[in-house]
Amino acid sequence: MFKPNVTVATIVHAEGKFLVVEEWINDKPTWNQPAGHLEANETLLQAAERELLEETGIQATPTQLIQIHQWIAPDSTQFIRFLFAVELDAICETHPQDSDIACCHWVDAQDILESDCLRSPLVAESLRCFQTGNHYPLDILSAYGSHYQ
Repeated sequence: MFKPNVTVATIVHAEGKFLVVEEWINDKPTWNQPAGHLEANETLLQAAERELLEETGIQATPTQLIQIHQWIAPDSTQFIRFLFAVELDAICETHPQDSDIACCHWVDAQDILESDCLRSPLVAESLRCFQTGNHYPLDILSAYGSHYQ
């Protein structure tokens, strides 16, 4: 049975800037939104909150669903990626707890769109989706079952 990787990512926006996490892959710095895999017995929203905290030190709950992407990576790995948004009142300090994250940067949208160090094309595409203003309420998602309480 086919089982794609289910991932979550969060656009974090404050004062006209966007937060990217930097990790080193193949000895090169790469940028991504705070993102990661859905774990057993957690909801999509819980996964997004957990990844945001682990990768940036920011404890916040996403307020909107931006997009759901289906993507096949160059190595043929298939992903279903749920993209959320967090709007902060102000730029804040970051404190990554995940050892894979070297640091975080608050950058302009154009810096992301023109970057040659993105983890995948979904990083720029996610920003473009955010910029369209087509955002969906979180109640479009639900988790059914007693272990999702």
